[in-house]
Order: sequence, then structure tokens, then C-alpha cells
Amino acid sequence: MSLLGHRHVRRQINASHPLAGKKVYIPTMAEGSSEAFAAVFRWLGIEATTTPPSNARTRELGGKFTSGDECYPAKVTVGDFLRVLEEPGFEPRRAAFFMPTAEGPCRFGQYAPFLAKVLRDAGYGEVLIVSPTSANGYEDLGDVAHAFLRAAWRALVCGDILHRMLLKTRPYEATTGTTDRVYRESLEDLCSTLENSCADMGCQLESLVEAMIRARERFRRIPAHYDPEVPLIGVVGEIFCRLNTFSNEDLIRKLEGYGAECLLSHITEWVFYTNAEQERKLRLRGRTLTVEMLKARLRSHIQEADEHALMAPFHEDFEGYEEPPVQEVLRLGKPYLPNFGVEGEMVLSVGKAACLALAGADGVIDISPFTCMNGIVSEAVYPKLSRDYGGIPIRNFYFDGTQSDLDRDLGIYLELARSYREKKSYARRYPSYFGQPVG
Repeated sequence: MSLLGHRHVRRQINASHPLAGKKVYIPTMAEGSSEAFAAVFRWLGIEATTTPPSNARTRELGGKFTSGDECYPAKVTVGDFLRVLEEPGFEPRRAAFFMPTAEGPCRFGQYAPFLAKVLRDAGYGEVLIVSPTSANGYEDLGDVAHAFLRAAWRALVCGDILHRMLLKTRPYEATTGTTDRVYRESLEDLCSTLENSCADMGCQLESLVEAMIRARERFRRIPAHYDPEVPLIGVVGEIFCRLNTFSNEDLIRKLEGYGAECLLSHITEWVFYTNAEQERKLRLRGRTLTVEMLKARLRSHIQEADEHALMAPFHEDFEGYEEPPVQEVLRLGKPYLPNFGVEGEMVLSVGKAACLALAGADGVIDISPFTCMNGIVSEAVYPKLSRDYGGIPIRNFYFDGTQSDLDRDLGIYLELARSYREKKSYARRYPSYFGQPVG
């Protein structure tokens, strides 16, 4: 059957699926990507939405059910899920809370069992916790696991692209608020495209590329003046805290208010890192010529092909903003935190800081939760990395919901970045449209 024959045929789960009749709630981590992720569930015929926007009630409920030993993202996600319980008409038997998990030293691996305990203690033990992992064969997703994982990857890539366009445009807009409006329009278009895309994966990719082209044209029409004198600040750190604007007190928007542009490390970087780690560990165990390795490499190949197709319309827009391959990030981080000796976001944060310095960034900020091991280890090696790369200012910001002097500290930091800018050894490569009005 041709692709056109699939154009309006959506996937549907059967009545025996574990999520049939359930409403899935997705925690809001990255701006935009969580909404796109929920749209993938709806594409499969599963009712899904994001948790409500975080607020003071989030902290209140999260603090009530946590002891203080948990990291801040746990407090925020638990608080947001508990707010769902307070919504009028909430039906525990129909609810499913999506909480991924992972192995390794980070406390993130305990989020799902901890959430289950909190719900039991609160009298909502019947709420289903959906925590798919490669270790359990994604059994929570049933027979749609393959389609879900492929579409979810595309959703994350598209979400990252839109957010990158938001961050590279907003500091230069002629009228405040225009870029935010265009971003929301493009995100709604993406979610609608995902939810209503056809069952055939090739056909779905075509429709997503078309949505990305529409988004590109919206952003290009924004009146803006791209000033090469604006300092560029790279943002790395713990994945939830750096991406969740509530957790980090909307730090990027505050930096923009001080006249900076930010280059944020997005979700797809982490996925490529976990892929690389899986292959490294298979080689370490002597399992290079195995079906397991073949599957890992095939998955990476497919993901890279999807990303290439979705990024292709933005070739000119991301000139000078190219993301370094994960192997380059790991190579540059090796003298400080070799990935064969340590694991996790600290490896990416340090390696990416080196990449940003070489790319001509004027500073690097590491966002982490208070007491986060990844942030603490990274902070210990940043002084040496800074000296090795000409004194680029690198500053850790830790968050636990009690920040009081963030604006003052950011203002001081931007002065350091501007001072470094005058003497830095590594030049930034600007897109061709910089230095002239557009839109």
C-alpha cells in the first residue's frame, strides 16, 4: 500500500492493552517536549495530558510528602502528581502516572518506586505507575512499544528543534512576546500533527517534516535584529533542573533580561549518550558481535536518520549552532571526567563546557538541584577546565526552591562573561543573517 493509503489511518490500542481506558499524565520536564510526548500517546488512542503547570502548591505538596533527602526534581514531580489528585472529577482507577526510570548512581532511579509509595501512603495506591525501561522490555507499553518509542523519539527531536529556535530568536525580537507566541503556535501545530499522523512510520515522518517547515517559516517571519555583540552563555547541568523552568526559576529568561543569549543542552543529547554507553559496555563485556549490539547500532542509526530528516529544513537557521556529536563531547571531557570511569550528566556537562568554549561561547552555567552529585563533581573540575580554555567563566547554580539572590548573582556573572568576551581565544561563528534586521 502506498504512503497516501496510510495518510488518515491512525494506530489504535486494543481493549486488552494495559493502558486501555486509562488517562496518562506526563510530568512536565522540558518546555514543549512533554506536550509533544503526550500527543504520541493520543496518536495511539490513549488519553494523555501533561501535569498542570507547577506553582506554590507544587512545592507545598512535594514538601509534605518528602523528607528533604530527595533531590529537588523529585519534590517537584511528586508535588505536580499530587496536584492531579486534587483536580475535580479525578478518577484513581482510570489514572496512570508516567514516571520513567534509569539505572546508575543518580537518585532518579528511585523516583518511580518512591512515587508509588507516596500514592499508597496518600490512599491512592490504585493509580497505575507507568515506568517503561529497556530492562523490562517496555512491557508497560504492550504491543505498541516499538511504534511508541519511534514516535516518541521524533517528538523529542521536534520539541528540541522548536525550543532551540525559541532561544536563538527571542533575545533579538523587535517586539517582546512575538517569539513566545510563534513558539506556542508551532508547538500546537506539532502536537496536532503527531496526534493525527498516520499509522505508517514513513508517512508520519513526512507529516512531521512538513510541520517543521511551517514552524521554520513562522520563526523566520519574526522581526528581529541579530546583534553579534550579545554574549552567548551555554547552559548545562542536571537534565530535569536545567530544562524545567519552574525548578530553575526561569533562569534562561532572566539571563536574556540581562542581555544574553543562551544555548541550552537539550534532551536528545542524553539519548545519544545512553546509546553510546550501551555500546561501550557491550564491547567491554566482549559482546561486540552479538544480536544485542546489532540492535543497539540499528536503533542509533534509525534515530540519527530521523533526526537528520527533521533537522534538514533548519540548515541555514542553525549555522553556527551545530550540536557536537556525543563522541566529541566525551572526547573533550575525557581529561577531566573520562566516561569509562564515571557516568551520568557530569560527563556530558564537563565535555559540553569544553565544546562551548571552543565554539566561542562567552560563559557556561551549570544548573543542578541542591546536593546533586552530578553538579558537585562537575563543579570540582570546572576550575581546571576554565584555566585550560582561556579563563572562560563557569558558574554552578543550585536550586531547591529557596533562591533569593539569583538576579544579583546573574548580573555579576554576566559582567564576568562580558569581560572574558573581550579577551577570549576562541571566536564564535555567526550565521550569515547576524548583524542585519530580518523578518
